[in-house]
Parts: sequence; C-alpha cells; structure tokens
Amino acid sequence: MPESSYSGKDIQVLEGLEAVRKRPGMYIGSTGPKGLHHLVYEIVDNSVDEALAGHCTTIDIVIHPDNAISVTDNGRGIPVDNVPKYRKSGVEVALSILHAGGKFGGSGYKVSGGLHGVGVSVVNALSKRLEVEVKRDGQVWAMAFERGKAIKPLKPVGKSKTNGTKITFWADDEIFETTEYSWDTIASHMRETAFLNKNLKIVLTDERELEPRREEFRYAGGILDFVKYLNDKKESIHARPIYFEAEGPEGVVEVALQWNTGYTETVLAFANNINTHEGGTHLEGFKNALTRTINDYARRQGILKEKDDNLSGEDIREGLTAVISVKLRNPQFEGQTKTKLGNTEMRSVVQSVVTTGLAEYLEEHPKPARSIVLKSTQAAKARAAARKARELTRRKGLLESSTLPGKLADCSIREAALTEIYLVEGDSAGGSAKQARDRSFQAILPLRGKILNVEKAGINRALSSIEIQAMITALGTSIQEEFDLQQARYHKIIIMTDADVDGAHIRCLILTFFYRYMRELIDAGYVYIAQPPLYKITYGKKHEYAYTDKQLQQVLARLPETTKYSLQRYKGLGEMNPEQLWETTMDPERRTLLQVTLDDALAAEEAFVDLMGDQVEPRKLFIQRHAKSVRFLDV
Repeated sequence: MPESSYSGKDIQVLEGLEAVRKRPGMYIGSTGPKGLHHLVYEIVDNSVDEALAGHCTTIDIVIHPDNAISVTDNGRGIPVDNVPKYRKSGVEVALSILHAGGKFGGSGYKVSGGLHGVGVSVVNALSKRLEVEVKRDGQVWAMAFERGKAIKPLKPVGKSKTNGTKITFWADDEIFETTEYSWDTIASHMRETAFLNKNLKIVLTDERELEPRREEFRYAGGILDFVKYLNDKKESIHARPIYFEAEGPEGVVEVALQWNTGYTETVLAFANNINTHEGGTHLEGFKNALTRTINDYARRQGILKEKDDNLSGEDIREGLTAVISVKLRNPQFEGQTKTKLGNTEMRSVVQSVVTTGLAEYLEEHPKPARSIVLKSTQAAKARAAARKARELTRRKGLLESSTLPGKLADCSIREAALTEIYLVEGDSAGGSAKQARDRSFQAILPLRGKILNVEKAGINRALSSIEIQAMITALGTSIQEEFDLQQARYHKIIIMTDADVDGAHIRCLILTFFYRYMRELIDAGYVYIAQPPLYKITYGKKHEYAYTDKQLQQVLARLPETTKYSLQRYKGLGEMNPEQLWETTMDPERRTLLQVTLDDALAAEEAFVDLMGDQVEPRKLFIQRHAKSVRFLDV
C-alpha cells in the first residue's frame, strides 16, 4: 500500500465524551464480561488498523496480575503534534474525545476495522486509569488519564529509534460487574484476528499465573489456515482448502473453502475484520456464485443429467467450511445488530471472484471436484427424503403451526413479543413448571430424555425425532431454508434443565440443534438459559437460595455461629414444589436468565465441534483443560 500522511490534521472530531460514563451500555453493549472484554478489542482494533495500513507487524497483549491490560504495537504511533482545531496533541484528542481519529475522512487510513469507531476514547472513559506511551519522531512520549480526564500532560520522556504505541488501562470497578478477564475469551478473539490478517503476529501473555502463560498467533496462510483450523477435527473431502483473492477499486476480497464429510454448513463472513453474523451482500455474492458454478460443472461433466433438477444452495453447502473476508474503505452496516454488510458493489465483486476462481479449481482438480459434486448430490437425495418425511408429518399434523404438540401448555397471550416458552427436561419438572407458571404469558414444553445430537446426524434423522418435531412446531419458525423469524410464537425461549451433568448435556443438545438449524433465534437474542438454585438454606422460619457454591458460603458466613440451619441440595427441578420453582427460576422479578449470544464465531464453532462432534480426542482435551473450573460433578 502507498505511504499516506498521518498527522494531527488527520484527527477529526464527531462528538464529545460526556455521556460514556453515564450510559456505558450504549457504547460497549454491557457492563458485564462481554463489555469488559470489548475494551481490549477496541485497543487491539487500532493496532490492527495500523497493520491494515501496512505499518504494523506485531501486537503484544499482556494481562497483568492486577487485571490491567497492556497493548503494544510497532505501528506509526498516535500523532503527537497538535490538532489544529483543538490546540491539543493528537494523543489527547484521540483519547479524550469520542469519535476522534484518523478514520473519519482523513487520509491516515485506507481501510479500518472496528464496528462503531468508539475506540480508545471510550476505553479511557471507562478506565479508572489509562497510561499511553508513544514512540514517534525519535522520541518517547507519555501521558496519563484517570476516568477519562488527563492528569499528566503529554511529555517527551526518552529517545527511541522505533515507532509504536503502548496503552495500559485498568477497567473501572465502579462501572463493571467484574474486572476479571478470561484467557479463553481473549485468546479466541486474537486467534480469529490473526487468521483474518495474514502474517500479523499477535502475542498474548497472562501474568496472573505463577508461570506466565504465553501464546503466539501468526498465520502465513491467513484465512486458508482459518479453514484448515475449523476443519481440523473433521474428515475433509479434499486435502487442501481452495483459496483465491482479488483486489480492485472496491477493495480486497479473500475466499477460502473446504468440504468435509459432515452434515453441517460453516460459512463465516467478515467485512474489515468484523464478523457479519447477519450476512450481507458479500455473502449473497458468494452463495450465488457457488451454486451456479457447481451446477454448471456438474452438467458439463454429465453428473447431472438433462432430466435432473439443479442442486440447491443448501445441498451444495452441506459439509462446507468457508471463510469470506472483504476489506473496503467505507463499509455500510445494516441489520438488527449492525452486522450485515450493505455495500451493493460487493455482491457482484465477490460473485465474480468466486465464479472465476472456483471454475478454474474444478477444471484443474477433477478428482476432488467430482467428490465435491457427489457429496452435493447425496445431500440432495437426503434432503428430498427429509422433505418427504416433513410432508408426511405435516399430513399427520405434527409440523403444522396450527396443530401444536399435545404436551405443550400454551399461554393465553398471543403477542409473541410478550410471551416466553420454557423447554423443560422431563415430565416431572414439566408438571411442576406448568403449575408454577403465569399462564397468561408463560408456555411450557416438557422434553423427554436427551434429544438427538444433530452434530452427528443429517436433517432427515433430525426430523424423525419426536422431541425435535415438538420444538419446531411449538416455536413456529420452521427450520433451515424455510426458517422465518417473523413467525416466532415466543420472543423468549428458555432452556430449563436440572443443575447436574445430565441437565448440562441436555442443554448442550438443545443448543446444538438451535445453532445448526435455527441460528437466527440466537442472533435475534431470543434464546436464554434458566438458572435454578443449587441450594436451599433454611434457618428458623426463614430460607434463602444459593445459586453457586460461593454464594452458599457467603450465606452461611452471614449466619451467627449458634444458628441451626438445614441445607438442601437440589439435584433436579422436580424436587422443587411449584411455589419454589416460581420464586427462584420463573418469576421475572426475581429470576436470573443467561442470554445465549454468538459474539465470537470461532469460539462457538469450536465448542460445538469439540463437544458434540464425532471425534473423541477434542472432548478429552476440553475436559482436561477445564477440569479445575468445573462447577459441579455428580458421581
């Protein structure tokens, strides 16, 4: 990329910083763990932008023992000269005024990541302390802030032959529910970032352990390595992923894809390093080109005869793992969560790149090409069988939304936005839940036993499961290509299982089904997990509930030593009477619900493949890695 100017005049200001501390959720989503980790990503995004501009090769992230975070890069360094309009240094403006940076029309960046551009200023506002060190123009400059306000002016503190920026911040414990960072969460995000930026080295170090933990992420193959990583625990149809890229006036397009013998489709689309969960024009272009190119090849080779129907996009994408990454100057994001790319030009650009690249690959690699087409034709036959099964069950009234499952205890309100359904493990707990609920807005669907693991089964087997049929019918949205979020009968779908190992397994099976066949429900924020208590502590005529072992110890510590108490450990929802179930788990005023989200596409995909896939080894490694943090274990 050509050298571009980057100085104080490139720093432009859109608005002030006053509201950030008052309404942090507007800027980082939440003040829970998700928002806390978002602070790290905002700082890293600035360093990645330097890499995209061709000026940064290494980013170092350190989690310090006191949960401070340091992010150091070898980019150009934040400008230290004055921003003409504000008569303040570029460093102070970038760190203390919202939406200030070189990305808003200046010539400092050709392409930049970061979805909302809130950047370092919001991190500064939400940190009890932030220190910045800039190496630039032969000197080292330093400055410090407290809760967004400068306490030490920018001053030269030494000499340097290199350039770069180091930011260290301490998240404000007056704002955040926790300031404890998760290694796994940060590592997964950094791994994904490294995959999307070929040859960028990201080093993550955790100094909170006696022996500091360190991991380096750097991928010479970029998204080609990403696809290999995603398919590592699956049996691939062709040994090496297919990869092609192109650059033009609209931006850069990269595509990597590889088929495996499984039944699930994993297609991840990114725009400027942002995971576009809701798809967009780049994904549409990819799907159109893929379907047309595979069908054209199949007909030319005589695999599809004149009398045969074309293969559908769903047939072709069965068992496909693909990553589409586009980088463009002015991305337009749309959709419910602002993660849908709207730039119309990217549809034709990606379509052209995929059509040309895939057609050449199929012609030059006849053996894997034939395997890919045969995989798609087998999927078409299985889908036809599933369609017949679906039509048969419809005729029997099992999948018609007008004929609800007999065991569903529905609610009286019909406005979906006001209603919720509990998916409850077992008839016993289902009976208690039916008695406990508020019939006006709470529906109950008892599920018998463990549902089918759809990670290991095709759609035809999934549709033959009575429990899966019941869920599809009760929710009203249908599945896969027929899925329609507007038809959802409830806007809260709450998985309520026992607080034991079997309950956790059933929860995983239900989540796997939603992730693979009704993912839009998760993207829309409709899926929740109930949090029943683990313990009931009774003393005198009073009682309290504890939801964790730590909470139990806190309750017991509050009781005077002479107090006699009894302790009940709930192993199943059926052990609670309806009043207790309402009081602890179903009353909107008192219950705790966990919302299921997919913030990190890579982490979600890994988790489902590791825990629910065919391979045993990933499960063993997962158990070994997380054994120390297990919450309960029934033996």
